[in-house]
Amino acid sequence: MVVINLFNYIKGKITIIQGDYLVIENNNIGYQIKVPNPFSFPLNEETIIYTYLHVREDLLEIYGFKTSKEKALFLQLISVKGLGPKGALAILASGKISEVIDAINQGDNKFLQRFPGIGAKASQQIILDLHGKIDFSQTSASKENPKITNIKEALKSMGYNNNELKNIIPILEQNIDQSESVLIKLALKHLI
Repeated sequence: MVVINLFNYIKGKITIIQGDYLVIENNNIGYQIKVPNPFSFPLNEETIIYTYLHVREDLLEIYGFKTSKEKALFLQLISVKGLGPKGALAILASGKISEVIDAINQGDNKFLQRFPGIGAKASQQIILDLHGKIDFSQTSASKENPKITNIKEALKSMGYNNNELKNIIPILEQNIDQSESVLIKLALKHLI
C-alpha cells in the first residue's frame, strides 16, 4: 500500500461537529473530516487537525486526528491486511492510544476484539502485522521540536523508516531556523 499524504495538517476554525465528522474552515473553505471522536474538538475555536487523505477509485475522504501520534497509529492500523480506515477509526474512537499500543505489543486479542468490527481473525492479524513495530515513546516526542516532528511525518509518508530518520535528526537540529520545505530538501539529500 502506498501512502500519499497531500495534507499533513489543516489549521482553522471548527464550524460544524456531527456524529462521525467535523468541518474545519480554512481560508473560506470548509473541509469535512472524519475523526475518531468529533465531540472532543472545540467548536468555533482555531485548532490543528492532523490529516490523512484516503483515496479509492470512487471515493476521496479526509481523516483527521488531534495529535501526530494518533495519526501515526491510524496509518499503522490501515497497513494491516483486511483493516480499512473505518475499522482503524473505530479503534481510535474507542480506545486510548497507549492502551491500544500496549495491547498490540502484549498480544492481547481480547482487548482488540472489544472494538466494533474487530473479531478474532482481525485482532490476530493486527498483532501479527504490528507487534513490536509501534513505539511512540513519550520522552522523545515531548522534547522534539514540532518542526522536526512534522518533517519526520512527511518523510515517513514517503516510505522512510525510523532507523533511517534517526541519522538526519542532528542535521535538522543544526538547521532548525530554516523553513520546513528547506529542511525536507536537506533531509532528502542526506537520505538518498
